[in-house]
Amino acid sequence: MSKTLAYIALGANLGDPIGMLLDVIDELRELPGCSNLESSGFYRTAPFEATGPDFINAVVSLHTTLSPLELLHALQALENKHGRVRTEHNGPRTLDLDLLVFGDTQMDTPELTLPHPRMHQRAFVLYPLADLAPTLKLAQGSVQDLLPSVADQGIEALDMGFDDEDDE
Repeated sequence: MSKTLAYIALGANLGDPIGMLLDVIDELRELPGCSNLESSGFYRTAPFEATGPDFINAVVSLHTTLSPLELLHALQALENKHGRVRTEHNGPRTLDLDLLVFGDTQMDTPELTLPHPRMHQRAFVLYPLADLAPTLKLAQGSVQDLLPSVADQGIEALDMGFDDEDDE
């Protein structure tokens, strides 16, 4: 069965956001049908079109045999497991997982739009995505070329004191 390269944005701003993202990255490594997970660095960002404390954000890439909707449902199950409540649009959250890119898949359904339609407007997505795939082409240009357009959004790279390549 062929594998598709997918990119997923991770964010949290309630409880222990760094611990949450570390835990979820471990859980994503264990998802059936998923392998070769790589993580960007972690970033602190002010809420963008949202409220509450600062967010901790990252992006992961992984290879999967799941369909886009199967992967989306697995991500939503992880959000639910970790107490995600969807009462306030763009409100504070224990965990937010967004499927950004799924290979070359383009789809626009009530449940899922791929590629993610607003990722090119968000520093909290583009900076960590640039860690993993700076030359990735979006409809609006390469990830690296889009960074200047979001540089005013306030983002800080966190020194986590670990090197992801040492995990392998």
